[in-house]
Amino acid sequence: MTSRKKCMEKVWLKSYQEGVPETINPDEYDSIGDLFHQSIKKFGDLPAFSNLGREISFRELDQMTRDFAAYLTQTAGLKKGDRIAIMMPNLLQYPVALFAALRAGLIVVNTNPLYTDRELEHQLNDSGAVAIVILENFANTLQSVLEETPVKTVITTRIGDLAGFPKSLLVNFVVKHIKKMVPPFKLPGAIRFNEALAKGKGQPFEDAEVAQQDIAFLQYTGGTTGVAKGAALTHRNMVANLVQAHAWAARDLEEGKEVVITPLPLYHIFSLLANALFAMKIGAKNVLITNPRDMKGFIKELGQHQFSFITGVNTLFNGLLNTPGFDQLDFSHLKVVLAGGMAVQGPVAKKWHEVTGHVLLEAYGLTETSPAACINPLTITEYTGMIGLPISSTEICVCDEQGELLSFNEAGELNIRGPQVMQGYWNRPEETAKVLDEDGWLSTGDVAVVNEAGYVKLVDRIKDLIIVSGFNVYPNEIEEIVVAHPKVLEVGAIGVPHKKTGEAVKLFVVKQDPSLTKDELINYCRQQLTGYKCPKKIEFVDDLPKSNVGKVLRKDLRNK
Repeated sequence: MTSRKKCMEKVWLKSYQEGVPETINPDEYDSIGDLFHQSIKKFGDLPAFSNLGREISFRELDQMTRDFAAYLTQTAGLKKGDRIAIMMPNLLQYPVALFAALRAGLIVVNTNPLYTDRELEHQLNDSGAVAIVILENFANTLQSVLEETPVKTVITTRIGDLAGFPKSLLVNFVVKHIKKMVPPFKLPGAIRFNEALAKGKGQPFEDAEVAQQDIAFLQYTGGTTGVAKGAALTHRNMVANLVQAHAWAARDLEEGKEVVITPLPLYHIFSLLANALFAMKIGAKNVLITNPRDMKGFIKELGQHQFSFITGVNTLFNGLLNTPGFDQLDFSHLKVVLAGGMAVQGPVAKKWHEVTGHVLLEAYGLTETSPAACINPLTITEYTGMIGLPISSTEICVCDEQGELLSFNEAGELNIRGPQVMQGYWNRPEETAKVLDEDGWLSTGDVAVVNEAGYVKLVDRIKDLIIVSGFNVYPNEIEEIVVAHPKVLEVGAIGVPHKKTGEAVKLFVVKQDPSLTKDELINYCRQQLTGYKCPKKIEFVDDLPKSNVGKVLRKDLRNK
């Protein structure tokens, strides 16, 4: 800690984006609830969210969140500081539950619907959640662990619950009885979402008094070390990052006139901030995509909107580009295409630019930074391979393994300080101390280099580093080269044990063209990469394991 602290006393880089303020006011809003009410007042009857063919206005959202918050506090008896889990994909019910909980002063525990029994039990127990709002499709998972958790209030919902009559009846019938997507479950005492809304409608409610340092979210992450932990993100953390994002984009986006496409799940920190909260601040219509893996359906939905802002990850953008009909969409209103969550691959960015006429802007952040830390300027005209410059009020430095400050163009661990950095890991002071020092510097676990202009290039995760005969090999570099092969759709690179070199590169490849052979790919790699970086093993697979937002899970590849 001594050497790292010594390094971090040297403030290296702050934000220097032309036309973007170097600092922001992290106290612009008293809380997320304050932001919510200001937006409701300003944008009133404009559409706030759209999903499954139904739009709700900011004013309707205000009423629904008030009613749901009244149920939570008056009937369910939840009080300020209680934790409530939300476990569903992108549906209108999500922002209703989300903003209702925040208005009530509750701490939101965003929960991945694809969790296994073990993962769900861990998160509910670790967070101390006393309530959960869950889509029926996943209720059987909750049933198997409920008695082992502190959860007392269960609110279930169905996909079509807020789709409007009669569509809601049709959607719910098809999902349950035709597509058989709802496994049988028994949750005695559970109440349905629409019933909770109705019960709250006639009850009194006043927004809780929330301080900036109160926790708004427990956002679970593997973090830079160990088991899944809840990053405690305060209202001030989230407000600061929201204001930082707005400072970056304010010149190009018009309040009350934008259409935001949200394919990444709102329970993921990237989508939570960049879509749910950012769209709220600028009064945009937020189009929620429930199942972005259905690429044909996704493209059909895109064709119904004059969209101006879309976020995603590399695999999602690659999937769109390789789906018939995407290149026929109208991109004339598009202003911002923001990629995060995983490294953007050059061939994907190049093809995106060719097809849409717009640059795929790469950003970087962590759950622990709420999430944004670095981002490319909106003024760039082509993909650079960089994750951009530090955003407003953000400092960075790059250190070696001993914690000594490195110079420009030297690879080391990226460290970040700013008002968006988490309070710490929930009830885990020892884990917090491993990554966050007393001066507010966060060790990211990511290897990066910074050039003289202040642009950051992410090299890889420290834990994903492959060491071949003492040489560092970064999977991101290998993957970017291989995916440029015209017969490759997707690729994941990992290190495997090797008798002579210690480790060697192994590729997992999804074919674009069935005729691709291992020898052909190895020969291609030998032309593009130095010898020790070339793969020793190649395995063709039908698909790659991915996270809930489409990030390739190298740890799962290592377990194959």
